Amino acid sequence: MTRRLPPLSSLRAFEAAARHGSFKRAAIELAVTPTAISHQVRSLEAHAGLSLFERRTRKVVLTDAGVQLYPVLRDGFDAFAAVLERLTHRRSHGQVTVSATMAFTARWLIPRMAAFRKLHPEIDLQIHASDEVVDLATSSVQVAIRYGDGPYPGFNVAPLLADHFAPVANPILKVETPDDLAKQTLIEFEWRRKSAENPTWARWFAAAELRASPEPPSLRFSDESHAIQAAVAGQGVALVSLPLVRDELAAGQLVQPFGPTLAGYRHHLLTPEGENSGTIQTVVAWLRSEGEALS
Repeated sequence: MTRRLPPLSSLRAFEAAARHGSFKRAAIELAVTPTAISHQVRSLEAHAGLSLFERRTRKVVLTDAGVQLYPVLRDGFDAFAAVLERLTHRRSHGQVTVSATMAFTARWLIPRMAAFRKLHPEIDLQIHASDEVVDLATSSVQVAIRYGDGPYPGFNVAPLLADHFAPVANPILKVETPDDLAKQTLIEFEWRRKSAENPTWARWFAAAELRASPEPPSLRFSDESHAIQAAVAGQGVALVSLPLVRDELAAGQLVQPFGPTLAGYRHHLLTPEGENSGTIQTVVAWLRSEGEALS
């Protein structure tokens, strides 16, 4: 929908004049002349085809139309100011927001949050979980974790974590050799990127030099973390990211009974080009150290 709006300057002039009941006091607030305020208001009245003020000696009074318009603009400008103040306050008081995919957030970032806060209590680390690409230029996100080969022009880019995929299963299923897959439900998830390089069951069977069943029973999920949960619950064998199931493998909730292992994409850390905030660099350095610990 295309908005047919008058210039913002005329809306600001009207709101200030209505709030003060005076063109002169509105001019002082906006650092312009009373004549400029008068011109802006007349421009708005011409745009709307309505009279918004009654001009009286030493003051102005809202007309019925002005009374209806004023609270809408007042509340709108108050909302703008509140959001900008909150964003400015966050940036100036050590808050850093990191964006990552839903699965990576749930399986990798959140389990590490407590350790980060213990290490850096002065930094308010916030997480933005989304499978949609976030624009760092127009959002409050300062660090983005992107999954892919790049390139990422306009950003500082640092490698975080290389990904690898292999079959995993709950040990109660007693999956010990590739031949056991014929008796199991294969768990998979939907890749948002369409590429022949995606680590899929079809690619895994080809790498293992095995013939897959023509129509193997399968469970399909839209999110990798749900596929992992299904595997932990013993609902089948999942081909998932090994870094994302590291804790379950260590605890014995899942086993990786055999290979081969397929290479996935790489996770990268992105910050706006030229960003040199010490707080942001502390977060980036910590994330990289966590990624290197898994290498």
